Amino acid sequence: MSPSEADGSEPRITRAWVLHPDIASDRERREAGPALEEAVALAAALPDLEVVGAETVPLARPRAGHLFGSGKIDELKERLTEAEIELVLIDGPVSPVQQRNLEKAWKVKILDRTGLILEIFADRARTREGVLQVELAALSYQRTRLVRAWTHLERQRGGLGFVGGPGETQIEADRRAIDEAITRIRRQLSKVVKTRDLHRAARRKVPFPIVALVGYTNAGKSTLFNRLTGAEVLAKDMLFATLDPTMRAVALPTGLKVILSDTVGFISDLPTQLVAAFRATLEEVLEADLILHVRDVAHSDSEAQAGDVRAILADLGVARETPQIEVWNKTDLLDDERRAATEAAAARHDEVAAISAWTGQGVGPLLEAVTERLDAARQRREVHLGHDDGRRRAWLYEQGIVEGEVPDDEGSTLTVNWTARQEQRFRSL
Repeated sequence: MSPSEADGSEPRITRAWVLHPDIASDRERREAGPALEEAVALAAALPDLEVVGAETVPLARPRAGHLFGSGKIDELKERLTEAEIELVLIDGPVSPVQQRNLEKAWKVKILDRTGLILEIFADRARTREGVLQVELAALSYQRTRLVRAWTHLERQRGGLGFVGGPGETQIEADRRAIDEAITRIRRQLSKVVKTRDLHRAARRKVPFPIVALVGYTNAGKSTLFNRLTGAEVLAKDMLFATLDPTMRAVALPTGLKVILSDTVGFISDLPTQLVAAFRATLEEVLEADLILHVRDVAHSDSEAQAGDVRAILADLGVARETPQIEVWNKTDLLDDERRAATEAAAARHDEVAAISAWTGQGVGPLLEAVTERLDAARQRREVHLGHDDGRRRAWLYEQGIVEGEVPDDEGSTLTVNWTARQEQRFRSL
């Protein structure tokens, strides 16, 4: 709760301006228009900010000291002063030197893309683990800077006390204090992780395959999750509407039960601090029997977003052999011609399903595809266990994958029907 909410006064609104540096070497990967729209949407996701203006700034190459050239800095200073801007959001990396020089030139606070995403995560994290992970990521980011950034935010909301809060200046002023804080948070986080590991171990005893929803932020994962499970996870047309993972049991048309996991949305140039911090949260993806990659096919930059998701999955260590289905979502936002073409293209690929999570169109065939994939992912094997191998035998029965057992003089031969993940676990026992 922010201080203004606590005393009943109106929240203070900070006037912000969004700049997207359109760097020549980056143009093949990201188009300037959609990138600027995304940056504005990111800013809109942070409460108590009013985006007064937004523009793309073409750059042949970033300047080491100021990012922009002197002429562009003077030009922007005029507009920022006239519009009474207090905060400039730069959609890209800004070095500590560039930040300090731009703040001095423009007399405003500067927040780069990493800092903005960290602020959003700090505002949205709800679980104890999520709060600690964001705090750890923010401190790791701050450790490379040690500058007095974001103090404008301490006047408008409470936050988590580590990004722009009253105690932030001590942390930023002393690297040793940051290291001590990081050590303390990691110690706390390890306790939370142990509890989550116990929950995961309990789930492993339930012989249900895990189906993980992944995708770019705002692709419609939570809407699909709600559609399939009947849950009421927050689903809004907003970047990072949900952060904390949610899991529910779902019965497929054949009666097979699966665990459906909704995860945090990905985004291009996701801060490395957050990739590392949320690796533990995304372990459900690493252990999934099937991944549903949800894509917003109505978005103009859908293909680039899909590439970013694949890159992050690779960074997380998701095995290529893990079965995946691309879910082309939001077909209801396409015109009739594009919708027909999209559905026809999806029908030509076994690994693709075109749906509208909002209307339910195509969800039935998607569930059928999930069932087929999970069945295809299982393999029947014979495993011989000795009389003294009771622990592994019990594990196989706990998983519910034993189809038959034939005893012999040396033990018994079990016929199992398991997934690659279950086989890997069995071999490690």
